[in-house]
Amino acid sequence: MWRALHQMPAQAGRSGVGRGEAARGSGSDEARRPRHEPKGTGSALLSAVLTRENLQRAWKRVRANKGVAGVDGLDIDQTAARLRTAWPALREQLLSGAYRPSPVLRVTIPKPEGGERGLGIPTVTDRLIQQAALLQVLQPILDPTFSEHSYGFRPGRGAHDAVLAAQSYVQSGHRTWSSSASRYLIRCGTPVM
Repeated sequence: MWRALHQMPAQAGRSGVGRGEAARGSGSDEARRPRHEPKGTGSALLSAVLTRENLQRAWKRVRANKGVAGVDGLDIDQTAARLRTAWPALREQLLSGAYRPSPVLRVTIPKPEGGERGLGIPTVTDRLIQQAALLQVLQPILDPTFSEHSYGFRPGRGAHDAVLAAQSYVQSGHRTWSSSASRYLIRCGTPVM
């Protein structure tokens, strides 16, 4: 609960200080300042992200998804043209820690059963970097360290898998399961048995 309160924006017309918002210019703000780490694991991971082969594979996946333009208004082909000249500067920003992703474009899309849901659309450039760094380099390293009972935001796992696992667990004679599984099912809107 403390984390949730800590992340809440200040109420309109009131100073955010003391309500979970840091005062302007306070302490260290990682979002504003590049981190300078000694050469080590972070540098090795970043080098792996920025290899030509990894970036080409990431670009193919981003292109295959056929996503729309983000806040910069550039679609896949326009981004490709821009990156031909802008890549050296962008690469240097990534290496120095100065790169900052663009805001996401907020849109609403209709739900099949009625109503709408919000969707955030990153720029194509940001999707390329996310694909190259998070999905292709970090995920294969981190995913094996997660619990086998973890279903949220994991490749090849989803809410239906969590429900089936919970049902199987109960049918095998158990009457309790992990609190993380319960929280995930509740977040998905699934009634917990």
